[in-house]
Amino acid sequence: MTAQVIIVLILTFLINLITTLSYSVRIVGIRTGRVAISFALFNILVLVSRTANGFQAPLLAKTVENDIKAGIFDNTEAFRLIIFSCSLATIIGAFFIPTFQRVLSKAVINFSVHKSMGKLLLHGFSKAGVLYFRDNMTIPNKENYAQIKLDNEFPWRIFVLNIFAVAILTIGVLSAVYASYLNPEYRTTASNLSAFINGFATILMFAFIDPHLSAMTDDVTLGKCSESTFRKYIVYMTIARLIGTLLAQLLFLPSAELLAWTATRI
Repeated sequence: MTAQVIIVLILTFLINLITTLSYSVRIVGIRTGRVAISFALFNILVLVSRTANGFQAPLLAKTVENDIKAGIFDNTEAFRLIIFSCSLATIIGAFFIPTFQRVLSKAVINFSVHKSMGKLLLHGFSKAGVLYFRDNMTIPNKENYAQIKLDNEFPWRIFVLNIFAVAILTIGVLSAVYASYLNPEYRTTASNLSAFINGFATILMFAFIDPHLSAMTDDVTLGKCSESTFRKYIVYMTIARLIGTLLAQLLFLPSAELLAWTATRI
């Protein structure tokens, strides 16, 4: 395994860990009554995720270029391992959601009082901040999973859409880069076709899934929906995300073949 692949594994794990933790931000906003501040503080982590995502494609492209020059036109093991890191990050992220909720809630309250990002960061890395994190580490409550029921109230449409959106986003860049192996003559074109796949998933996320969760957040704030119901939906979305990363393993090669074919004909 090359150094580039190892770095991509770490970056991919970080990206998916942050994305999984993002499900808890809405709960923090509801509990603290400061939804805007909750998202503003979480966006700092999102910046880390976006920065990491920017390095992912070039590093993978470099690996593919080196392999093609060496006469290697198949490296599915490395790519599937990267996809597996998405599943692993989702599981670990789900495990740390309760802890992250408590820590972010404390950060929101702290920022609301001092309104200083510098003071917040200093407190977070201070001895008191580290001790607070240690003392508030907790595991997910079994009751949240015991309430899962595949009945008429189960959000099948949003659940299935989230599965496919996550699966597509997981393989978007990976399939585009791997298409270079399948069509080396047009590898530059193929590696830049990730938007061809990611665009569809982005539409699903921002046109259907996010508005639904945002509406539920407002309903909880207005008292039209209970917090326990909303937490149950977050569990559903987390499970859907895990299934989506597993489905990505099946969609990876067909998507790469589609992009390799498209690169020749556009």
